[in-house]
Amino acid sequence: MTRKEAREQAFVLVFEKMFRNDSPEEILEYAKEIREIEIDDYSKEVFLGVCEKCDELDGEISGHLKNWKIERISKVALAILRLAVYEIKFIESVPESVSINEAVELSKKFSVAEDASFVNGVLGNIVK
Repeated sequence: MTRKEAREQAFVLVFEKMFRNDSPEEILEYAKEIREIEIDDYSKEVFLGVCEKCDELDGEISGHLKNWKIERISKVALAILRLAVYEIKFIESVPESVSINEAVELSKKFSVAEDASFVNGVLGNIVK
């Protein structure tokens, strides 16, 4: 599995967690057993990290929004932002520019066109 595919799997897990009260471990097991999703070490690390640091990530995101509240952000965009901010803050092996680019690509694939520029702008503010 490529890093891009692993990141996409992590995004799906982060997005799913937003709708379920199950523990992160239960969501991982469900994904593996029921949906037969392959979860590699990177996907698991990032997903569990986002779950653990969610409040901190949301605070970072909220602090860099201009004329927006975090509650107004679409669930897809918020999941992507959480994932990217986690990578930027906690995964030293991933350059900030790669995290931002991959987040924009995820936005283009899973959301509306406006979300890609929104995600890019918020992440750009965070790394400044």
